[in-house]
Amino acid sequence: MKDKLFKEILPLVSKPVRYTGNELNIIKKPWQDAKTKMVFAFPDVYEVGMSHVGGKILYGLINENTDHLLERSFAPWPDMEEMLRQSRMPLYSLESFKPLADFDVIGFSLQYELSITNCLNMLDLAEIPAWSKDRSENQPLVIAGGPVVFNPEPFADFFDAFLIGDGEEA
Repeated sequence: MKDKLFKEILPLVSKPVRYTGNELNIIKKPWQDAKTKMVFAFPDVYEVGMSHVGGKILYGLINENTDHLLERSFAPWPDMEEMLRQSRMPLYSLESFKPLADFDVIGFSLQYELSITNCLNMLDLAEIPAWSKDRSENQPLVIAGGPVVFNPEPFADFFDAFLIGDGEEA
């Protein structure tokens, strides 16, 4: 998947570095050694998501202090979304390039109400049903946190659980 991404897709999109996972201080843990494999899915583009301090705190706390693994994924820009769909390549994490469907947990950070549409689009790109009732036990648990979930009811049908409060304290 990574070879196809770098050879056939990224040369055709704007700002391809958003999708490479090559930034400084990235944490890559052995996939097979992790007790729980989680992905922090930010429903906006890389540049917006990387400015989110809460995500950085969770990323560091989980990866540096536990036997669990937390990788990251961001909503693609429309050109990358189109290329993923055309090539039938699922949305993936930046660290291991594993499809989101391979994780145990997908955690979305909802900073504003309209970001829900990007969550649903990311699930679709990951080939995971949007409605929680349509997901099987073999698919990832889809959770959400952030300011929007202080009133989770409007979004309850899409998520398996909500984390209300500060994620680093939960």
